[in-house]
Amino acid sequence: MNHIIEPVSRLINQLSRLPGIGSKTAQRLAYYIISSEDNQATDLADAIYYAKEHIRFCCVCGNITDSEVCYVCADDSRNKQLYCVVKDAKDVLAMERTREFNGVYHVLGGTISPMEGIGPDDIRIKELLERTTKGDVKEVVMATNPDVEGEATAVYISRLLKPLGIKVTRIANGVPVGSDLEYADEMTLTKALEGRREM
Repeated sequence: MNHIIEPVSRLINQLSRLPGIGSKTAQRLAYYIISSEDNQATDLADAIYYAKEHIRFCCVCGNITDSEVCYVCADDSRNKQLYCVVKDAKDVLAMERTREFNGVYHVLGGTISPMEGIGPDDIRIKELLERTTKGDVKEVVMATNPDVEGEATAVYISRLLKPLGIKVTRIANGVPVGSDLEYADEMTLTKALEGRREM
């Protein structure tokens, strides 16, 4: 018999929808929020609302930003002939932590996954092709996750870019297969970048 009152149950349900948060963790967080000072709970709610209201996607690369163009695309010191293709905006942050990549990014917003009904037209591949044909791109580093979907997406994109005379490389397998870039440490990502190979 469930004795959790509706407002608490609703909070637990919403928290458990977050990635990596199971029902027990959601319950602990919910009770922590309920027992916190009113201003602390309000600050959390305000921060979530503020982020949702002010964050948008970069009109150039698809990274998250609070302005029209993200900080990477706006930086004139970056190598605009070198692209790094990633699945999500959080992967940009992971790559930036290495301090080894000085090019620009292209965020796909997902990977090809027929099992989930996600095809090439459902992610930002068309935008990547438009960017590479407009600019003087020399190399595209495929830094999608080393899982089945990430590999399939990398191969698909490389087959589109190679006929354009663009060198396509893949980050090395310093990143464990089946893992996510966001969880990799800086040294692992640095070694993966250094050991990238042509596709």
